[in-house]
Amino acid sequence: MTVRVGVIGAGMIGQDHIRRLTEVVTAATVTAVTDLDTARAAEVAATVDAAVLPSGAELINSPDVDAVLVTSWGPTHAEHVLNAIAAGKPVFCEKPLATTAEDCLRIVEAERAHGSRLVQVGFMRRFDPGYRQMKEVLAAGFLGAPLMVHCAHRNPTVPDAYHSAMAAQDTAVHEIDVLRWLLDDEIVSAQVVTPRATSKRFEHLKDPQIMIFETVSGVRIDLEVFVNCRYGYDIQCEVVGEDGLVRLPDPAAVGIRTATRHATAVTQDWKVRFAEAFDTEFREWITSVAAGAEPTGPSAWDGYAATVITDAAVRSLETDGTVVSADMKPRPAFYGGAA
Repeated sequence: MTVRVGVIGAGMIGQDHIRRLTEVVTAATVTAVTDLDTARAAEVAATVDAAVLPSGAELINSPDVDAVLVTSWGPTHAEHVLNAIAAGKPVFCEKPLATTAEDCLRIVEAERAHGSRLVQVGFMRRFDPGYRQMKEVLAAGFLGAPLMVHCAHRNPTVPDAYHSAMAAQDTAVHEIDVLRWLLDDEIVSAQVVTPRATSKRFEHLKDPQIMIFETVSGVRIDLEVFVNCRYGYDIQCEVVGEDGLVRLPDPAAVGIRTATRHATAVTQDWKVRFAEAFDTEFREWITSVAAGAEPTGPSAWDGYAATVITDAAVRSLETDGTVVSADMKPRPAFYGGAA
């Protein structure tokens, strides 16, 4: 079966995923595109011989669309995902699932009422080979109970439009999701403290930030978010257990020896760093859709949890580092919670 995908949002990430669906993933074709910028939608659709439709609702209800990919502006995500659920069509939504916890819960309840999972959220780190190897080590129990996690998320620069709350909402949200998955544990509180600010930032931005999370079982997580580090895009993760530790590997790179120095290149771009993860993410999603199976990637509940936790981190930042509880509803049995 070839899965016919309709894409809502033809911006940078939408175009990258359209390329992935047409050039990397087998058993998929893009049949429809829509965007608020109709000229851009037409230009992008022409590259894959897809139809241009005037709205997300019309795309979702098109008989030529089997599954929906949402890559539009964040505040529109809830509307499109809810429409896809109402139409009974699988929907892949780039993060965030929705910009408010309330809208995330609306999606969760709509999916539960439908009776089976239709939603996958675009947290691609769960598909990265390094993180998957870490998951295997932790699940095998070689390290004993996890005690601490040390992480860093560094970007060379960010644009002027990037504001302080985005350190949690757009940047740390990836660690929040992947650590919940790695530890199989829920985050219950967040604290954000700000060390000496880098002079390389825009004046309105608090950078770097140190985020401290605690899980239900008592694991302590510290995460450095530094989005003007200058030297590259650098993702670090180390889980310390009772009997050892496991560390995320750096991307493979050749070593260069010259003029008394030994150096390896540092990745400069998130699209390069996680290219394989993005490809695997979409291969597995299309495989599940083609088989008529529920998606196995991050769920609507995971999207809700990430939003609740990032909201807590933002509140901590805005209240000078107070510890803020993640006010999360009990996980329903539908998503693997207690019956």
